[in-house]
Amino acid sequence: MPVITAPEQFNTEDLYVDLRPVLDSPMYLKCEGFNFAGSIKLKAAATMVEEAEKAGLLKEDSILVESSSGNFGVALSMLAANKGYRFVCVTDSRCNPATRRMMEALGTEVYAVAEPDAEGGYLAARLNHVRDLCASNPRYIWLNQYTNEFNWVAHHRTTAPAIARHFPHLDVLFIGAGTTGTLMGCARYFRETGRPVTVVAVDTVGSVTFGGPPRPRMIPGLGAGVPSRLLDPAYVDDVVMVPEPETVRVCHRLAAAGFLFGGSTGTVVAGAQQWLDRHREGSELTAVAISPDLGERYLDTLYQESWVSEVYGDAGPLTPLTSLTRRG
Repeated sequence: MPVITAPEQFNTEDLYVDLRPVLDSPMYLKCEGFNFAGSIKLKAAATMVEEAEKAGLLKEDSILVESSSGNFGVALSMLAANKGYRFVCVTDSRCNPATRRMMEALGTEVYAVAEPDAEGGYLAARLNHVRDLCASNPRYIWLNQYTNEFNWVAHHRTTAPAIARHFPHLDVLFIGAGTTGTLMGCARYFRETGRPVTVVAVDTVGSVTFGGPPRPRMIPGLGAGVPSRLLDPAYVDDVVMVPEPETVRVCHRLAAAGFLFGGSTGTVVAGAQQWLDRHREGSELTAVAISPDLGERYLDTLYQESWVSEVYGDAGPLTPLTSLTRRG
């Protein structure tokens, strides 16, 4: 029986969903949403806070500040509340209402930028606001999930070894690309341990992470309007780009089977399905996809028919997914 004294001490590391009965796809979905922060972002947030405390960067009067589209903000809100830090989360209009309310319930001050930057979109606008706050007062401490090495180190220490233990004969691993912390931590681990695992990054159409043209994106989580400084493409074997209507379709299909997952999970599963359809060639592969979060925070958006209709209109036939091969 687990007994904890701090919320970050609990995390379900070994829960997988076999998606074959649900989607007729031969893959296992690693569920990372069963902790008090509700997402995989708890691992990176806890590691980054712990290391900042060890280094003496965080003090009693420090004010944490971070840019987040949602899940990382919730994780930091939880940690800040437990440890007694003030926290300002800088987000934007795409942040799910439920996510914002959750952060505010934990005592976080939430600031939403109103206008995207002309070149870097909402992410660049958020980062500019964070920099302005840090320049205005030395008490502001920015852990910076977009450049902090402990973002990927957290998954190198936990997520990847856990997958390796449960799947000693893993063939392919599908990971969503946001800050690329999870992607780089897992990819580095399998490369360094000599495991012949194909690492496939899944990103959303409109993201510039892998060099694609920027487009408006309405589902928070994966994708970025500014290139990631954590990303080393040499560790990535393949990339699949998923249009948002396909994310919505997969989320609804999973929900129809009783599995309510978040938008990032829908994107990863959609990309994994497409990659497996193209590369399996009748052979059985052991495949794992990482699910970053659950779906409760998306009830007002991608699970709301009026929101989907307003944002995407009559999508018609869904745009085929695009695979960009990185290595043979």
